[in-house]
Amino acid sequence: MERRDDGGFATGIVDFGGIRREVCLAYVADEVGVGDYVVVHVGFAISKVDEAEAKRTFEVLREMSQLDELQWIGEVVEPRAPGGTA
Repeated sequence: MERRDDGGFATGIVDFGGIRREVCLAYVADEVGVGDYVVVHVGFAISKVDEAEAKRTFEVLREMSQLDELQWIGEVVEPRAPGGTA
């Protein structure tokens, strides 16, 4: 995760299986930093999780074939790079 301030709101770029998306960090701004893992729902990081929990969640989604949807989204939508960072 990368962090930045966007007009007074904490935002970040999260990477989920190689797909990078900008999310609002307002709910967890005081809890998270670069390199942390977060649960994201409809563009908002809603909680911080440890690496083990993040890996378990990723594996469950992969087993449920939910990651196919993310791959499709990544192919049709170009991620925005904040302020020219990658």
